[in-house]
Amino acid sequence: MDLVTTHQDQDILIVTINRPQARNAVDSETASALYDAFKTFDANKDLSVAILTGAGGNFCAGADLKAVAQGKGNRVETEGDFGPMGPSRLMLSKPVIAAVDGYAVAGGLELAAWCDLRVVSPSAIFGVFCRRFGVPLIDGGTIRLSRLIGASRAMDIILTGREVDAAEAMAIGLANYETSEETALPKAVEIAQRIASFPQLCMRTDRLSALQQWSLDMPAALKAEIEGGRDVLRAGSAVEGASRFASGQGRAGSFSQD
Repeated sequence: MDLVTTHQDQDILIVTINRPQARNAVDSETASALYDAFKTFDANKDLSVAILTGAGGNFCAGADLKAVAQGKGNRVETEGDFGPMGPSRLMLSKPVIAAVDGYAVAGGLELAAWCDLRVVSPSAIFGVFCRRFGVPLIDGGTIRLSRLIGASRAMDIILTGREVDAAEAMAIGLANYETSEETALPKAVEIAQRIASFPQLCMRTDRLSALQQWSLDMPAALKAEIEGGRDVLRAGSAVEGASRFASGQGRAGSFSQD
């Protein structure tokens, strides 16, 4: 059985952690498979958006602690772009959406936070459950949580290890979209299709600026934004888009590309 499966739906790639018997906990082999899947996605010019989800009703229960107890823990390196959970250090050029059902805890929460957007079903549960076992957050959780939901809320979740359900995740900004369906995947596909329908160079340039600005002061961030924007303008997509608008497309708030 493949530890990670992929399915291409036109220009969308669905990546599924496939260890349902372990609530999709990630061991070293699964981490490598996830890393490879997202490196391949980023290099594939025919793909625009990826979705990360889990099989069997759970997103990911974190690192496989049973493997850790047997001395077979995930690789922990201080250099390079390979994280203990696999892709958590990758800076991709294209967006990834987390479709979260069931548990997204410990390293699973860190993987969800690594994604650009999070879609939750009613069963979704987030939390730093590794708190009770003395296992640290080493896949960006302490950083990304604070940036996503603010220092105070992040500190509460990090220190207490308590669970955060779908309703609270929406209220505090940890989740972006919720669905009443049993699984978050259809809603995630709908959002991915919408993103994939837009002019990609412009979208990816704005996304990159939003990510890179965290490490820059305001003048440097503004300079990086305008430099990236000028590249988009030189490519001609803004003129082409303006022409479509002038011809009547997009009136009354329509997002249709037709």
